[in-house]
Amino acid sequence: MSSYKSVKSSRITISQLMLPSHTNFSGKIHGGYILSLLDQIAFACASKYSGNYCVTASVDTVNFLNPIEVGELVTLKASVNYVGNSSMIVGIRVEAENIQTGKVKHCNSSYFTMVAKDTNGLNTKVPGLLLSNDEELRRFYTCVKQISIKKDLALHEEIFDYKSEKAILELVNYNVKLELV
Repeated sequence: MSSYKSVKSSRITISQLMLPSHTNFSGKIHGGYILSLLDQIAFACASKYSGNYCVTASVDTVNFLNPIEVGELVTLKASVNYVGNSSMIVGIRVEAENIQTGKVKHCNSSYFTMVAKDTNGLNTKVPGLLLSNDEELRRFYTCVKQISIKKDLALHEEIFDYKSEKAILELVNYNVKLELV
């Protein structure tokens, strides 16, 4: 195994026609169905890149931007944007195309953290990431920022005293009513 692999070597694209069986109660394609497709392509992308079985460690971001209609052709594009020791952040873009008009819309952007596993189910090292252009560099640093934000949030959860007088007084700034029993 080489010590570095290109972002290009991780790229996966899948397309699927949206059927009536994929809809929610409002007649749009169900977000849960799209999440399932996102998890599948994240697995394929991370496994292709690492050469190992991979598991989903976290779904870091899922932004539903536009609804998807029955009959549209949905295309998911994924690539590894960041690597750690055994983890990878996979960026995924979802587009839907009206196959009659050819109009394409951006419907979803997502980031999944995947972890490579060896045959014993233990975390295993992944190749380093070779960045080849400005877009790959931008995506890498977006992931670095996401990781920093996650660490800050975890630290906030550890040290924030939600029962302090200051925290209780600040509740007036929100649409809540406190009725502790």
